[in-house]
Amino acid sequence: MKPNNHEQDKQHAFDSFCKKVLKHEARDYYDELKRQRSRETTFSDLSTKELEQLYTVDKYLVTEQIFNVLGLDIIVTDDAIIEALQSLSEHKRDIILLSYFLELSDREIGDKLNMLRSTVQYQRTRTLQQLKTFMGGDIYGQQDKK
Repeated sequence: MKPNNHEQDKQHAFDSFCKKVLKHEARDYYDELKRQRSRETTFSDLSTKELEQLYTVDKYLVTEQIFNVLGLDIIVTDDAIIEALQSLSEHKRDIILLSYFLELSDREIGDKLNMLRSTVQYQRTRTLQQLKTFMGGDIYGQQDKK
């Protein structure tokens, strides 16, 4: 049995409609791919700073030392710094930890330790020189060049 002209016209119209829909969907898909490619950047095009933001390092087996200063716990994870801080007297270590780890000013440290600001500044400077000598330059093994 042959379909009549009306049925055949309906089939052709439906076929045409389906082809148009598929054609437009394909075009939309390729346009979306083009938009995505225009916004993407390859890893080789990223700066070092941008690359560093893309990952994190888990520190499961890191040596950790907790120093208590005025009731506050300060965690230090670098072995070289831990060793250097342990070589100091408690008083000098407190000044360094308050200054560099808690970012307190000399005046604030003096108020907390009942010292003059100038004494804190002198002690901090002398202790930093002592640490530099102890560490032999800097903490990553590079010796001072004179």
